[in-house]
Amino acid sequence: MSHAATTPRPKSLKTARLPRGSAWGIALLSVLLGSGIGLLAGLGNKVQWGLLAALLFVVITYTAAAAVEGRRQARDRVATSVIWVTFVLAVIPLASLLYETVKRGAKVFDGYFLGHSMGVVADTEPGGGIYHAIIGTLEQVGLATVMSVPLGLLTAIYLVEYGRGRLAKAVTFFVDVMTGVPSIVAGLFVLSFWILILGFDFSGFAGSLALSILMIPVIVRSTEEMLKLVPNELREASLALGVPKWRTILKVVVPTSIGGITTGVMLAVARITGETAPVLLLVWGNSFINTNPFEGEQASLPLYIYQQYANSSGEGAAYDRAWAASLALIAFVMILNLVARGIARWKAPQSGR
Repeated sequence: MSHAATTPRPKSLKTARLPRGSAWGIALLSVLLGSGIGLLAGLGNKVQWGLLAALLFVVITYTAAAAVEGRRQARDRVATSVIWVTFVLAVIPLASLLYETVKRGAKVFDGYFLGHSMGVVADTEPGGGIYHAIIGTLEQVGLATVMSVPLGLLTAIYLVEYGRGRLAKAVTFFVDVMTGVPSIVAGLFVLSFWILILGFDFSGFAGSLALSILMIPVIVRSTEEMLKLVPNELREASLALGVPKWRTILKVVVPTSIGGITTGVMLAVARITGETAPVLLLVWGNSFINTNPFEGEQASLPLYIYQQYANSSGEGAAYDRAWAASLALIAFVMILNLVARGIARWKAPQSGR
């Protein structure tokens, strides 16, 4: 074997890298430096300390990577560091909100609270619960879902499969407009048309009408995007076999995208569950149990939270009930999101082994 064959080639690229786990060390150093600078500068707000630490983390990461790995790799590490910093900055408020809600809401959150209504309990007195508000929320959201899902699905199918010309453009325009309509405007529309003009009474169904206005554009947009993801080859194969277009949509297109459609519907339900303004205008609230959403005032969880907090002056039994109801509402929305993710994963196409 010749000497030239055994002589290793000189390495032209820089192979030095920061040690594994250096990001954690830099993060700890940044937190210490940020806290120290904030303390010396007299910054009393801990949020400012955190922002200083985040800025120092990015700067120190770039400096260390540039000295060891080179500027090109340093820029890559800075991009990764910025993503992690923004992720942490987004998670901290969420975690703080959940912690505060669980801490304050756990005081009265029990079986009695979930199984009783306010009834004759005054806002300043202990006791009472959210049973009537849970029933109202389930009925109002359920009615809104029953009204919105068929209309939203059919509209999305029309826009993707049949929509051409001015009518499709007009429908797309109005869907875009409805997406940005504030909830209070939807409530005022139903109030003026359903109650003031047609003469119907305040009820849970009136609140459902406003909620459906907010829900329809979300369903249309999510369903439209899911239908567009279905390959055209599937449609063409079905049509080539002589299957009518309506049957192709019903048997091929919709089943293929049913996982994403279901996820969009569940997310739309979660979006309207916490709306307060339409319920405040149209439902009015009720301390007693009203299982008929078509007659008389009815309670709901968002309205219950608002009323309890407004009558609590920041303390007392009503204040604790407001936090406990907030915990129940967050749990309800979280369950809906988990169900949506589970359905999407269950309905996702499975790759063959």
